[in-house]
Amino acid sequence: MTQKSRRVRKAVLPAAGLGTRFLPATKAQPKEMLPVVDKPLIQYVVEECLASGIENIIIVTGRGKNAIEDHFDNSPELERFLEIKGKTEQLEMVRSISDMVHFSYTRQKEPLGLGHAVLTARELVGDEPFAVLLGDVIIPGPSPATHQCVEVYEQTGIGTIAVEPVPMERTHLYGIIDAQPAEESKWGKRLLRIRNLVEKPRPANAPSNLAVTGRYVLPPEIFECLERTPPGSGGEIQLTDALRLLAQGHGLNALEYVGQSYDAGDKLGFLKATVEIALQNGDFGEEFRSYLRGLKL
Repeated sequence: MTQKSRRVRKAVLPAAGLGTRFLPATKAQPKEMLPVVDKPLIQYVVEECLASGIENIIIVTGRGKNAIEDHFDNSPELERFLEIKGKTEQLEMVRSISDMVHFSYTRQKEPLGLGHAVLTARELVGDEPFAVLLGDVIIPGPSPATHQCVEVYEQTGIGTIAVEPVPMERTHLYGIIDAQPAEESKWGKRLLRIRNLVEKPRPANAPSNLAVTGRYVLPPEIFECLERTPPGSGGEIQLTDALRLLAQGHGLNALEYVGQSYDAGDKLGFLKATVEIALQNGDFGEEFRSYLRGLKL
């Protein structure tokens, strides 16, 4: 593999799910468009792509997801209104959203699993490495998990997924890796070579406490692995099963990334993410902190 072919320019964002854990809020709007403070979930993920050097974003959508495309498209009527009213700051903000990066869209016609959603993007990805980012997890900052995984991939040529330690009593909520130290590198003990992945093991059966974070940088060979992955429960093709095949064949790294993640995958996690990100807001974070301190619970 040449150095040029290791460059990661594209990212796939699966966004075709029905968002049933957030009903009734997601009955008529995509889960990805739920606001966390002042931005929809998916915009945080897109901003992470930008911070990671991604140039092309492929969003896998489904029925009822038009709001996602509209959000990242031009809005002439709104822009004209803001311009007439002299609201230049808001006008620049709206225009910057549509000018972020090049977007492409493809549809997953049936909810056949995360692996199937990634496979749906094969034609748009082509024969080059790419990132996959799940929208349930927000990882802000100038060097988020995706950026760190991209750096590992571009130097090693081996697919790399982000992991983070979780309490052993919570391993049943995550995909957990079975791994050994990778060859000596500048990442030290944080870089591991994956032997196996176990989906939501009970604590007694968990091979480690390192959980898959929902950030992947993968070689194009993952598509062959997905094609060889038989459907599991409910007829779904699971990305975890394909990653296991990739690890056994081409190899797969895990990077214990440096940073903070916010899990917005369910209602409670979403509320926690909203509060923690609001506290970091430069305009009203301190005032919000004072408000929380003053609550009589």
